[in-house]
Amino acid sequence: MAHGRVAVVIPAYRAQSFISEAVRSLFAQTYADWEAWIIADDGFDYEALLGRERMTGPQLRFLSTGRVGSGAVNARNLVLERIATPFAAVLDADDRMKPDKLARAVIALETHAIVSSALDVMDQQYRHLRHVGVGPDRLLSPGAYKFTCLSMDSMLVWDRRRCDARYDTTFSNMSDLEFLLQLWRTAPATWHLGAPAHDYIKVMTSMSNAGGVTEPMMAAKRTLLQRLAAGYYSFAAPDAVEGLAAFLETSLAAEADYPAALSACPGLLFEDHLEPRLRAREDRPR
Repeated sequence: MAHGRVAVVIPAYRAQSFISEAVRSLFAQTYADWEAWIIADDGFDYEALLGRERMTGPQLRFLSTGRVGSGAVNARNLVLERIATPFAAVLDADDRMKPDKLARAVIALETHAIVSSALDVMDQQYRHLRHVGVGPDRLLSPGAYKFTCLSMDSMLVWDRRRCDARYDTTFSNMSDLEFLLQLWRTAPATWHLGAPAHDYIKVMTSMSNAGGVTEPMMAAKRTLLQRLAAGYYSFAAPDAVEGLAAFLETSLAAEADYPAALSACPGLLFEDHLEPRLRAREDRPR
């Protein structure tokens, strides 16, 4: 089995209600060689909070941005500048990892530079809503990736020796996908774990799920389309631009009519709104 320490990056902004579950999911991992970097972006003492929950030890590292609400991208970059581990992973403070996630990812990293995983999408009470990306373990080209991983992208584990990047601080939305585009400059594909390995918690006050997010999301997607058209990323894989542009164009159309669809069907998940459009696109990547 491949081996190497995984640095898990956890930005924390008003995360008091969820972060214990996130960190507890790390202590439950079957793969023990990890360290967690928790970055307060709100001035809160998360070390004390977790200590009261009896979650302590040298695997937990604590930082602060020294600011309030400077953004997850800024917090993550602070950690990426400090870590010396071969592998890194992202865990939002309101998400969780399944117990075997890191073990499965590290095995895959023996032959692949990036690992993604299917998602178990849940509500704030950790009740299952749907899955995303379920199927066999398989290689996904950049052009095909978003037609499988159609939801969020902060579930990655990557080999920093073969691909690495920093989050673009000009992006407040779609920053996870933009980061992945950077990784694909040197990594030609992503190995996808088809059994859900990551719990994506739909916190309705988070940036991606709160009200009024449609226009910022659309603006970020248009910027990504412009970058793709300009050859900004110089991908290692030849099909990347065509497939990613197809996804973004389809997603933009879905964003435009999502408010009306949500009004007609309260509680409609954006994933449920988007997925039929992706499946119907005749030229979608395979």
